[in-house]
Amino acid sequence: MADYHDDLRLAHVLADAADAATTARFKALDLKVETKPDMTPVTEADKAAEELIRGHLQRARPRDAVLGEEYGIEGTGPRRWVIDPIDGTKNYVRGVPVWATLISLMEAAEGGFQPVVGLVSAPALGRRWWAAKGHGAYTGRSLSSASRLRVSQVSKLKDASFAYSSLTGWEDQGRLGGFLDLSREVWRTRAYGDFWPYMMVAEGAVDICAEPELSLWDMAATAIIVTEAGGTFTGLDGRPGPHSGNAAASNGILHDEFLGYLNMRY
Repeated sequence: MADYHDDLRLAHVLADAADAATTARFKALDLKVETKPDMTPVTEADKAAEELIRGHLQRARPRDAVLGEEYGIEGTGPRRWVIDPIDGTKNYVRGVPVWATLISLMEAAEGGFQPVVGLVSAPALGRRWWAAKGHGAYTGRSLSSASRLRVSQVSKLKDASFAYSSLTGWEDQGRLGGFLDLSREVWRTRAYGDFWPYMMVAEGAVDICAEPELSLWDMAATAIIVTEAGGTFTGLDGRPGPHSGNAAASNGILHDEFLGYLNMRY
C-alpha cells in the first residue's frame, strides 16, 4: 500500500497558507469581486489562495501537474494536484461562513486519474477534514490531533437525511421529478450545498447527498474523504469517482436505491 503521509502533510501546509489568505479578506468591505464568463463570481481571495498554493507546489513538487479552478491546468505527468481555492464563493461574498478550500492529489490509474489524497479546510467553521487512499478519513485541527470518520449505518430511505444544493439545478438538468420523489421518501431534506453535505456524509450526520452539475475541483477532495470513511461516491450515472460532472454520495447502503429515484424520470 502506497504511503501518502508526505503528500497529506503538504496538503495541510497548503491549506494553512490558503486559510490565512481567505480569512484575512472574509467580510472585508473592500473585497474585490468579478464575474467570470460562466457568470459565477470570483474574488481576489480566490485568486490569491490559488496563487499561494501553486507557488508552494512549484517549490515542493515541481514535477507534479496542477489543475485549479481559477488558472486551469499547468504541467503534465502521472500526478496532478486539483484545487478549488474557495468552494462556496457566493457564500464567501455574502459573509456566510460555509466555504472551504479543497485540495486533492490525483494519480494516473486505469480508467483515468483517481484521487489519492483529499483535504477540505473550512476556517470560518473551524473545521478541517482529510483522507489518503487506504489510510482512512479524519477530521481535526491537525494530523496529530484528529478523529476518524465513519459513515452512518442507516439502511432505509424513510430514516435517511438527504442533503442537496438547490432546486434550480435539478430542474435545469431535467431531473426535478426524480429529485422530488426522493425528497418525499426520506426522513429529512436540507439544502446545505457545496462541500459541507459530503463531509457530513463522511461523518455519519447525513446519509445521502447529490448535486446535478459540478466540476472536477468540486469533487476530487470530497470523493476520497467519503470513500475512505466507508461511503460511496459516484456520478448520477453510477460511475465511481469524480468524473461524471455531477455527484452522488452516500453511506453505501442506500446508494443504489437513492440513485434509482434520481434517475427514475430522467
